[in-house]
Amino acid sequence: MKIVYPICCGVDVHKKMIVATIATTDVKGITQYVVETFSTLNYDLHRFRKWLIDHDCYDVCMESTGKYWIPVFNILEQGGIRVLLTHPKFVRAIKGKKTDKKDSKWIADLFKHDLVSSSFIPPPEIRALRELSRYRYKLSCMRSSEDNRYQDCMTVSNIGLASVLSDPFGKTATDIMSHVLSSTVIEDQEIQKLIRERAKRNTDLILESVRDCHIESDQRFKMNEVRNHLDYLDQAIQRTEIELYTRILPHMHLVEHLSEQLPGITQLSATLILAEFGVDMSVFESDKHLASWAGLAPSNDQMGRVLKSPVEIFPCRSECQKRGGQ
Repeated sequence: MKIVYPICCGVDVHKKMIVATIATTDVKGITQYVVETFSTLNYDLHRFRKWLIDHDCYDVCMESTGKYWIPVFNILEQGGIRVLLTHPKFVRAIKGKKTDKKDSKWIADLFKHDLVSSSFIPPPEIRALRELSRYRYKLSCMRSSEDNRYQDCMTVSNIGLASVLSDPFGKTATDIMSHVLSSTVIEDQEIQKLIRERAKRNTDLILESVRDCHIESDQRFKMNEVRNHLDYLDQAIQRTEIELYTRILPHMHLVEHLSEQLPGITQLSATLILAEFGVDMSVFESDKHLASWAGLAPSNDQMGRVLKSPVEIFPCRSECQKRGGQ
């Protein structure tokens, strides 16, 4: 096979150390290997970069192991070394011959023949946007969990506001629950004052949903804590979105273009899309490649004459027979 990278390096990444193998192939096709182990501390990663440069190696391939590859990638990228990141399934070693040194050598052997599929790594400013975007998503998930926890407390306390009002966290429901949690006696007149105009048609049901409810001390404590946490999460999400908008300013014309051309896409949604895909579409071979990378393309699952669709993984017997299966 053709040698594409005469001098290259394969890296096996772990939490506390990395094992690197430099493969140097001469004009006769004979490859010599140099193996070295480094820790993942900063001083040793800088020594790793100097070691590569001393061996005239500027092409490195490593697998994406958790988050452990990121510090290695950043330091090598800053040093002008080209790094190809790949999914572990593309460089999986032969079973029974797996050690750290053999793994790094196997990666180097595959890489020198250009047999490794690279992962898409956006530029640093887009990676920063992606980190903030995914952090906002985590905050939103935490908020949803707290919403569910709050509604569980309402259910346990036999408060049926969620069954009466369309939004159990709307202004009417929030004001009513604030009064219920802060009062020892719940009076209908006080509740009626808190009902907004749009919810007044359900006044009788709202009154019945909180009448004679009993909130145990543990549930009251949980609900107050959840409300405080929800307020904190709302503020954190708002600060994160402000930071996203600040960082996306150089590409605001693209944000406006997406939000204007695509129905249902707001400026926030457009910002989150650019944070994942980046602004340079030339890294994707086609629109189909982009859809596949985003996980929006159906996969193929075929065995013999049996074709399994992504939706129907286990077809019924009659459908399977129609397709030629047993």
